[in-house]
Amino acid sequence: MTRRDLVVASLASLVTLAAVAGARVAAAPDVMRSTVFDWKDMKVSATKTGDVRRIVARPTATLDELEMHVTTLKAGEAAHAPHQHPDEELMIVLQGTLEAFNDGATKRIGAGSAIFQASNEMHGVKNAGTDSASYYVIRWKSPGTQK
Repeated sequence: MTRRDLVVASLASLVTLAAVAGARVAAAPDVMRSTVFDWKDMKVSATKTGDVRRIVARPTATLDELEMHVTTLKAGEAAHAPHQHPDEELMIVLQGTLEAFNDGATKRIGAGSAIFQASNEMHGVKNAGTDSASYYVIRWKSPGTQK
């Protein structure tokens, strides 16, 4: 192999690496900057148990993803069966009465209450009232969150 061959191979490698790096940067979504989410601008989507307002699901400067939505449940309904996931979650009750299930214990809570769901612990909520119940869900995926 000649010196010229080494130079050509090195340049080809550098061009390939630059192209791959550029493609990764181009494919990465923009991180969310400070933002205001106005209630009246949130689109409402019907579900079989009530409705949902999707607010955002984007990376931030410190999180792989920040996901927020508002769920409204009809009386007696649960959004889904108790479950668990590796990311953590904060739920804030906007209106109504919820029955919150957290890792084996159940508690009734009302408007203004908050629930923290730790990583990989069973949890779920059910509308325990006679009217609709609404709550904010704020979930985040930190760098290094177990899959």
